[in-house]
Amino acid sequence: MSDKKEIATYIIIIIIGLLVAQHMNVVVSGSMEPVFYRGDIVVVEKSNFLGIEEFDPGDTKVGDIVVYDAAWFDDPVIHRVIDITQVNGKTYYKIQGDNNNAPDPYLVEEERIMQKVVTIGDQPLIIPKIGYITIWLKGY
Repeated sequence: MSDKKEIATYIIIIIIGLLVAQHMNVVVSGSMEPVFYRGDIVVVEKSNFLGIEEFDPGDTKVGDIVVYDAAWFDDPVIHRVIDITQVNGKTYYKIQGDNNNAPDPYLVEEERIMQKVVTIGDQPLIIPKIGYITIWLKGY
């Protein structure tokens, strides 16, 4: 293989790796057990990925597992939508971790939902335990 072809191949592999990595989130808590566990990686689709709308947050349904920008936590939160309500004509989502005793402290506006966990049937697409490397590196 010529040097130019080899370099092009490496660049393509790196670009594909970066695109795939942008569609994975590491689970950092046990709030969604037993669906997935701390250290698992969930595959997500994004509401805005490089200007492409992979899913419409307005299509979020009860039962969907979403990643949202929580007003009450510094990092994005991965929890399940348990109810949808209208307040003054605006849609809000009640969200809760499957392993939590109570819903998250605030209703969530549609624009705060950034990602949705990809499911096959009713099962989220998960890569088990690989995320422990990231947890260790970031000190979670």
